[in-house]
Amino acid sequence: MIHGLILSQKRVFHFANRIESTCQTIYGINSCMIDQSSDLLSPPLHRPLAGDLVSELLMGMRLYGLHYNRVQIAPPFGIRFGEAPSRAQFHFIAQGPVYLRSSGGAVHLLESGDAVLLPRGGIHGLLSEPDLPCRDITHFEAASICDTVSDIAACTEDTCRTKDVLVFSGCMEFDLGTMHPLTVLMPEVMQVGTLIDRNPEILPILEAMEREVRIERAGFAGILTRLAEVVSASIVRGWVECGCGDATGWVEALRDPRLGRVIAALHRDPGRNWTVESLASEMGSSRSVFAERFLAITGTTPLRYVTELRMRLASQWIARDRLSIETVAERLGYGSQAAFSRAFKRVTGQSPGAVRTAGIPPLIENEQAMPTSNVTEM
Repeated sequence: MIHGLILSQKRVFHFANRIESTCQTIYGINSCMIDQSSDLLSPPLHRPLAGDLVSELLMGMRLYGLHYNRVQIAPPFGIRFGEAPSRAQFHFIAQGPVYLRSSGGAVHLLESGDAVLLPRGGIHGLLSEPDLPCRDITHFEAASICDTVSDIAACTEDTCRTKDVLVFSGCMEFDLGTMHPLTVLMPEVMQVGTLIDRNPEILPILEAMEREVRIERAGFAGILTRLAEVVSASIVRGWVECGCGDATGWVEALRDPRLGRVIAALHRDPGRNWTVESLASEMGSSRSVFAERFLAITGTTPLRYVTELRMRLASQWIARDRLSIETVAERLGYGSQAAFSRAFKRVTGQSPGAVRTAGIPPLIENEQAMPTSNVTEM
């Protein structure tokens, strides 16, 4: 018995190490991660971003699960998700079909093996039929599997088990770091879809998830959480590699080779003493031409963009990384803590101390605009 358990644990750790290797591949920031076939598959109207800029976009990405649920439920049912503010939501359908109904009323059919990411979360439901009412996920009886994973079984005895729906769902922390404006430009619903065509290596991961959800082998909960993070990161990367879909404005600057260089430089060194002249030099143009083009494409002035970028970074460092206010001010190029605090409150509406206490980065004004697209397939 003990020998068998040791062997089982070794298999789990071996598989976990393989998943760790996959995670490093997905998150690895180098030019080798770019699928060169993306150019052929991207919509012709949306030029893909340069490989080095994609790496820059993804370098600061943080995407990890806060809590997951393995749900086995018999129809009819409706489960509501999305009460947690500012959290992404991930769903994997191990046994379907199931309908996803978004807050706007759009309905998407998800089949067995489908995965979907809602980067901004929001109220939505998983249902056995599109028009059913929903019950909040927190109102179901749940058994704890480990610290971050619970098991929900809502099955009736008179229903054949082959008709049950099996779902693995997660509430996720999703942070793109200095590229946070991309989050509000993403579609409301992002499906794995054609990501499999461009990146066939994702298919074995989805198949592994289906097996783990169904069979519940030793260590399955921990393995599923890692796989969910890898699939979610893959969905985000696929969208970025394809030029960020039909997003405009700020993304248009990233698609412009010369402006893209300016933004990349800003994000690499936000604490530098940037001026319009030095930014124009990065683009290789005059101050007036640069400033006019930057404003026309991004909708904001260069120096305002620099300030908002710094305050976005400051919010994350103070609220999540728990850096001292003095350290943050120094990193971002401010001569004094007082000068930094004044700028921070002017942009965010809150003092650095209040943000530290709350532990949640405030929204910068320009981040509150919502995209016009609702769904995309990767």
